[in-house]
Amino acid sequence: MTDDRFQQIRVLEAMIFAAPEPVPETGLAGRLPEGTDVTDLLQELSGLYANRGVNLVRLDGKWAFRTAPDLGSRLQIEQRVSRKLSRAALETLAVIAYHQPVTRAEIEEVRGVALSKGTLDTLLEIGWVRPKGRRRTPGRPVTWVTTDSFLDNFGLESLDALPGVEELKAAGLLDVRSAISSLGAQALADTAGTANHDGDDSADEERLDELTTDELDEAALVAMLGELPDED
Repeated sequence: MTDDRFQQIRVLEAMIFAAPEPVPETGLAGRLPEGTDVTDLLQELSGLYANRGVNLVRLDGKWAFRTAPDLGSRLQIEQRVSRKLSRAALETLAVIAYHQPVTRAEIEEVRGVALSKGTLDTLLEIGWVRPKGRRRTPGRPVTWVTTDSFLDNFGLESLDALPGVEELKAAGLLDVRSAISSLGAQALADTAGTANHDGDDSADEERLDELTTDELDEAALVAMLGELPDED
């Protein structure tokens, strides 16, 4: 290889390496003496990199350095991204945990609002819920249950270990009025019946202490989930 040819290959190498995107041959030729066989030089340069960690490849008439295909798996980087679950997702997870197996319509009935498709998709993507089968009722709706990953993430040995109202109140994670205003509101109203309400907060708390409904258990779980670190 002559010195001139060697220098021309070096120029091509430097240009391609420094370029932010694949470089067309016409752009490379503009930096070399007129009449230079750029295609031949690029083929030779490509051969020099054939067994290296990076290869010189031709992409739709343009040239660029790319990681050798056989090394791609060794260079993958997994990055943990934190994201906070929405209130709707937390409530939906709580309903599934305490009512499973439960259908979408039943989740909406407990929460009192329509369930967006994205909410279940989020929980499914995280791996905390999964479809179990279909209910043997008209329409054959899909039923949902929690997964082992859900138990593992929250340090629960089994579903029997799900927290109740008293446990969460003792740990300071459950705000009484927060529970009443969310999932426990209907349960409190049902228990109160037609009794007169004089606005005494202590009376509300006494009635709440007597409740053992699923609605308040769900509120307890929502409170607990809200205090845990964001899921990655």
